[in-house]
Amino acid sequence: MSTLYQDALRAGQDAVRTTILDCAINLLVTDGPAALTMRRIATDIGSSTKVLYTMFGGKEGLIDALYREGFARLRRVQEQVPRTEDPLTHLTHIGVAYREHALAEPAYYRVMFEQTVPGFRPSPEALAVAETAFDASAAAVAACMEAGIFRPGDAREVSKIFWAASHGAVSLEIAGHFPPEDGGRHYNALMAAVARAFSTRHESANEEQGTRT
Repeated sequence: MSTLYQDALRAGQDAVRTTILDCAINLLVTDGPAALTMRRIATDIGSSTKVLYTMFGGKEGLIDALYREGFARLRRVQEQVPRTEDPLTHLTHIGVAYREHALAEPAYYRVMFEQTVPGFRPSPEALAVAETAFDASAAAVAACMEAGIFRPGDAREVSKIFWAASHGAVSLEIAGHFPPEDGGRHYNALMAAVARAFSTRHESANEEQGTRT
């Protein structure tokens, strides 16, 4: 019977890397940070530790790779959201994709945002990957501004405000503070509230109300 490593090796180096990262993230979830050793991972996938050291340089490099992988997956998910004619609808769909992805891969989410591994600090390269993960969201916000739906401003900064709101709601849901039947409703209400804060329609309504009073 072939090992996980041997099966992955036949598919190429990208498959080997994914197999190692999947094993590492599963160990982190099931047994905690202390179980995340090069020897344990090598044993579980049926490879030598030399393979892991060659690919990642050591445990710190492996954790850094998990961090980068989490953001790379998040970026792909958001970039794959189909475009719609209405920019605000597209932005809303990106927000929904963010929540669904976080709930589908909570282990990566914790590595990315919750310092699951004590003492880990992402490398400058990993932080650069994290920064690009929200390009699709920033572009969607910019499209809303260009269409006159949102007030003019710094699209990337506004997208970070959406991200902060999304992150808070998703973190509470993952932690069990929002039951599954309520999580989506709370999330959608929060995203709508943030959108109203930047909406030109909301601004016009406030001006009209001020004129009446």
